[in-house]
Amino acid sequence: MKSTLVFQETKKILEALLFAAREPLSLSELSGLTGLPEDSIGAVLNELSEEYKGRGINVLKIADGYIWGTNPDCASYIDLLRNFPKEARITPQALETLAIIAYKQPVTKPEIERIRGVFSDGVIETLIARGMIEEKGRSDGPGRPILYGTTTEFLKHFGLGSHHELPQPV
Repeated sequence: MKSTLVFQETKKILEALLFAAREPLSLSELSGLTGLPEDSIGAVLNELSEEYKGRGINVLKIADGYIWGTNPDCASYIDLLRNFPKEARITPQALETLAIIAYKQPVTKPEIERIRGVFSDGVIETLIARGMIEEKGRSDGPGRPILYGTTTEFLKHFGLGSHHELPQPV
């Protein structure tokens, strides 16, 4: 019973390591990471290879190392994914602006720029284009500047059910 639990735990650990690896990991590297003997790791990798055979992902042996890879039968779908529009990462400047808008919404561009200390035209345009913020109306202040607030896309991106789930500022 104990050896079955150890085997299952080893399998889980190897799955995680192979998934997180950017390059194939050798048996000696996996042994160094887990503290387990190479022959035990090899046995678990063989079982994982058999278990995932015919599925969408496989354990691949490449250049004397192991890594997760996609099943060659799925190559045409992977090619479609490569051509699918990708979501760009949020820059630190955009994240700073987004935080100000999220916590102070509705907020005007002059207020955002006063808090940040820099012009924010480009960042605001980018956040609008990515669907993270939107116009929420106009302020009653001089010049009636646009009020900005976050969108449902913002909530989805950060895994929030509502704005009430935002972490409390420190």
